[in-house]
Amino acid sequence: MKRYNIAVVGASGAVGEEIFRVLEEQNFPVGEILPLASINSVGKIIEFREKEYKIEELTTDVFIDRDIDIAFFSAGGLVSAKYAKYAVEAGAVVIDNTSHFRMIDRVPLVVPEVNPEDIELWEDTGIIANPNCSTIQMVQLLKPLDDLYGIKRVDVSTYQATSGAGKSGMEELVMQMKDFFAFKLDESEVKAFAHQIALNVIPHIDTPQPNGYTKEEMKMVNETNKIMHSNFAISATCVRVPVLRSHSESITITFNEGVDISVERAREALANFENVKVIDDLENNKYPMPITATDTDYTYVGRIRKDLFSPNILHIWGVADQIRVGAATNAVRIAQKWIELED
Repeated sequence: MKRYNIAVVGASGAVGEEIFRVLEEQNFPVGEILPLASINSVGKIIEFREKEYKIEELTTDVFIDRDIDIAFFSAGGLVSAKYAKYAVEAGAVVIDNTSHFRMIDRVPLVVPEVNPEDIELWEDTGIIANPNCSTIQMVQLLKPLDDLYGIKRVDVSTYQATSGAGKSGMEELVMQMKDFFAFKLDESEVKAFAHQIALNVIPHIDTPQPNGYTKEEMKMVNETNKIMHSNFAISATCVRVPVLRSHSESITITFNEGVDISVERAREALANFENVKVIDDLENNKYPMPITATDTDYTYVGRIRKDLFSPNILHIWGVADQIRVGAATNAVRIAQKWIELED
């Protein structure tokens, strides 16, 4: 079997670390490993398949003569904007986990279960974009339902874990909870989020936009339609909750006029979709929760119910691990599909 030389930019971050885990768990055909990060992380050790690799500094010439086949970028949009082109020039395909390239027309934005055919467009720029975490898990649920009935509109409210802000977000929640139990929460640092996250809910993720939405909310709107090659209406309200890991979403889907939804058919379509698991037994307290999804590679869905007043409206509840399904796992799945196409 051919093996592929892999670079991971942002190797010391939460997503970078998870990419190494997923590559190992998936028995990905890895040849050489090149872990890269800022100068602050140079020399730190990455363990992969019982071998140790030292993190090297990301520079404009670090990819030269390294024969990298696939470069995963997960160190922030500014880093990708500056350095991705050097990986491409050195012959690598870049799978970018940031928002920088997502809405560029010539760059495919891919969730492999939904639009794997778009990966073929990678040669135009050498880059494949990984969507926003909340978008990934939502389109995995929308796709089979759109195929079944045809979607007219989506309204979604997210309940996003602190992992969405990286290690610093998770650490801030933990520290604030420690301070709460030490009766000194009023002294606790508020840095990763606009407000205290412990014992709180913040209806604000990313920068405000002139239309009253946030950048995170507009990502879900714009990315969903690009991935699904659709133009249905979408409205999102993105909320940060005091959960360490795994995002939840309450999704209301309005289908085309004249559709009379069958909950049973909808549930079957979801259950048969790749990497989706249905947990939907309210009477026995069975439904997806963050602790259900954490450290797994599935998107879970439950609370599947027809609207009380409109026969063409369905309500569902979805949960997925933001670091894995929403970032690292999706990136590795893109790489796997890319290899299939190259072969």
